[in-house]
Amino acid sequence: MLNIPMSRRQMLATTAGTTAALALPARATGKLGGGKPITLVVSYPAGGGADAMARLIGPKLADALGQPVIVDNKPGASGTIAAQHVARATPDGTTLLLDASSFAVNPALFPKLAYDSEKSFVPIAVLATFPNVLVCTPGFEAKTVADVVKLARAKPKGLAYASSGNGSAQHLSAALFEQMARIEMTHVPYRGGGPAMNDVMGGQVPLFFANVASGLGQIQSGRLRPLAVTSALRCRALPDVPTMAQAGVPGHEVLEWNPILAPAGITSAVRDTLVAAVKRAMADVEVLGRIRSLGGDVFSGDPIQFLQAQQRLWTRVVKERGITRE
Repeated sequence: MLNIPMSRRQMLATTAGTTAALALPARATGKLGGGKPITLVVSYPAGGGADAMARLIGPKLADALGQPVIVDNKPGASGTIAAQHVARATPDGTTLLLDASSFAVNPALFPKLAYDSEKSFVPIAVLATFPNVLVCTPGFEAKTVADVVKLARAKPKGLAYASSGNGSAQHLSAALFEQMARIEMTHVPYRGGGPAMNDVMGGQVPLFFANVASGLGQIQSGRLRPLAVTSALRCRALPDVPTMAQAGVPGHEVLEWNPILAPAGITSAVRDTLVAAVKRAMADVEVLGRIRSLGGDVFSGDPIQFLQAQQRLWTRVVKERGITRE
């Protein structure tokens, strides 16, 4: 939720570097900001998942707009540094925020933000969604989600799960699972998804809610065993793995996603131009193929309603579970 791990980055990324021009089409039309480059401000470091998504769609967005597109990574504080920068930018459509699903969590985790997550931005699109997948050490005694629940109820807090840190997608997925299954487990936070996954594969911690894209290779190699995916429907990359609802926890749906937002104050004409350009970029065969190969889906709903629903969900979970950043 907060970031896309290495394997997805490797398959999505098209270039490297912290700030890079993605495309310089000759037919610049000057539709936005007098024709100056469009800057995608990415809330996470170069080499991460949000960065990879920006570099995947950047050239397609440049083609659609007829203007250069540049990626500018401004990582830190769970994406809030980049968000603050874009919230203060000139609202002419040339400075955009490409964030992660942490955007909907941060208002609940940070008591004081330098921006209003609803009033400071105009949502342009949610690009794609990726489910998480509950995985375990191959030799773990539980064979199903029902087995996990049974073990957890038999010994409250005796079962541990790893995450990439407090408030991360993995942590929140597990917290929601605990709440809905009426169980209590022990959270073991790591500094990043890679170390967490390594310890699950090594048997130090039995459970982990991995992003499907990052866990897919390890599942296919047999180093992780999948128990359920967190999407409403089965994941095309893991067709034999049940959903959490099918596994006995109805309503447990967690997706990781990347939104694009503009500063509040852009005109409706600018927003319409950006929405159309993003739709064209996401419909590109190369973009579709890469996202689908990793078990994701291009988002097709209303981004405003989706963002509002995600923020309500995670605000409730953070509050009810007493989750903090530390």
